[in-house]
Amino acid sequence: MSKKVLLAEDDMTMVSLLKTLLKMEGYLVIALDADADIPAAVQHEKPDVVLLDVHLASQSGLEIMDAIRRSSDTSDVRVVMTSGLNLREECLNHGANSFLLKPYMPDDLIETLHRAINPS
Repeated sequence: MSKKVLLAEDDMTMVSLLKTLLKMEGYLVIALDADADIPAAVQHEKPDVVLLDVHLASQSGLEIMDAIRRSSDTSDVRVVMTSGLNLREECLNHGANSFLLKPYMPDDLIETLHRAINPS
């Protein structure tokens, strides 16, 4: 069974590239509109992992992360946050399981997602 990745990213080129890459790796990818109610989508979709950009067009990834962790329905969902700025500490402090600094290599993304879904 394919692992489900919920993608919250506002750069449409990045969304297209990530969808292609992740599908090639066997993931089921659901890309959300950057203005979507992401915590509600996480609750509805029950993904194996969320790939969440810190800076969405009209939303803060850190606030979304807080909302995901506050809800008992989503508090244990695995989340990998990404940003072009090194916000690793802030993301981890808000409850992210991992952080990737953009631009990242495809292999780094796949390895990070794998580790997030299958923690040792």
